[in-house]
Amino acid sequence: MDPAEIARLEALSSVHVEINGQAAALLVKLMADVKTEQPMAVLTRALGLLEQAVSAKAKGQRLGVYDPPTGRFVDLVV
Repeated sequence: MDPAEIARLEALSSVHVEINGQAAALLVKLMADVKTEQPMAVLTRALGLLEQAVSAKAKGQRLGVYDPPTGRFVDLVV
């Protein structure tokens, strides 16, 4: 996403999103895992990671997790 698009989106007013119980439970768990009381801290990280995965896929690249001891690479599924 180019800087102008980012600035345009950041200028939008806030958006309220309703999530189901399963997603809410996962959000609370992840908030504890990253030691934050701010749901947006978790959501921003998650959306940023998803954006990188979608962008990589569009370019024919891969985004994943590499485990050096085993040499395994696991693609993130988008």
